[in-house]
Amino acid sequence: MSWIFFIIGLMATVSVRLVSFFMDFNVMYSKIAWYVGVVGFFIFFLYKFRVEAARARLIGRRDLAARIRDKKELDEEDYGLIGAILCGLSSNKDRINYIFIFGSSVLALLFAVYFDFFKAVK
Repeated sequence: MSWIFFIIGLMATVSVRLVSFFMDFNVMYSKIAWYVGVVGFFIFFLYKFRVEAARARLIGRRDLAARIRDKKELDEEDYGLIGAILCGLSSNKDRINYIFIFGSSVLALLFAVYFDFFKAVK
């Protein structure tokens, strides 16, 4: 299920970066890209918020942070929760998403500079 939201996040990233590009060619495509990007980000970040909120509730309900800090005994459910948290934090999807956002932002910036400054000079 998380892969679906990962792909939605990538599509939103591309769509938002294409807005400026499409403005030079077709305003309607630019508006479509903007809406797809904003709605995609809304869906993606709503999912991320829910996952993080559920994780925080579990940690709070089990008083896990305090029990670890105080070196209290942990049971099997605690170890399972810690394992799930660490697995989620070490996921490559977030790193890929950040790299993709950074890379597409650099490309969008380069295209914008090219079209706004170098293409306008000709």
